[in-house]
Amino acid sequence: MTHLIIGGNSGIGKEIAAQLSQQGHDILTACRNPTDYQHQTYDALNPTQLELPETLDSLVYCPGSITLKPFHRLSEADLVEEFRLNALGAATTIQQALPSLKKSGQASILLFSTVAVQTGMNFHASIAMAKGAIEGLTRSLAAEFAPHIRVNAIAPSLNHTPLASALVNNEAKQKAASERHPLKAIGDPADTAALATFLLSPQAKWITGQIIHADGGLSSLRPL
Repeated sequence: MTHLIIGGNSGIGKEIAAQLSQQGHDILTACRNPTDYQHQTYDALNPTQLELPETLDSLVYCPGSITLKPFHRLSEADLVEEFRLNALGAATTIQQALPSLKKSGQASILLFSTVAVQTGMNFHASIAMAKGAIEGLTRSLAAEFAPHIRVNAIAPSLNHTPLASALVNNEAKQKAASERHPLKAIGDPADTAALATFLLSPQAKWITGQIIHADGGLSSLRPL
């Protein structure tokens, strides 16, 4: 199978590429920085024309952001940039890849939301707005593309990634972040990637239109 990963040079996207490659799949990456796979430079904020194979079995859109500001300090530019990177970037990328995905017969699209869409969190207004659009896009496209292309999203909580490094860059921050989760841990990108590779596989052929929460129980549990 041939998989295109947008943002496969860091964090969860890099781990997804590694796991799929270990399983023997062909990996294409498109992001700002080079990777160890067949690569093309691509900026999700200013998307250019992708070089696509005739047939593509999956598209994974990983670009994301963490803009944590009090609501009164969010500028219009902050809100627009967050939406362009997370939601509009995903939509325009899918439009480009759609002809190749349609030729697969078993294609899958995987997007990324955040736990902050379902669970209200201080200072997360801009990212929750943008990723909320991702969840709507996931369900809408899953309906429109069925039965030939499956569309799902993962909504993780905090993971040990470069993007989140400022939030867990010392022991005190890591302990506090871990304690907020019922499972008392911060996410491991390898675990989130394992879920992603399952959703892209034939074993998940009856799963579409789902927002799957890989968040240590944060979105649904309130331990006593």
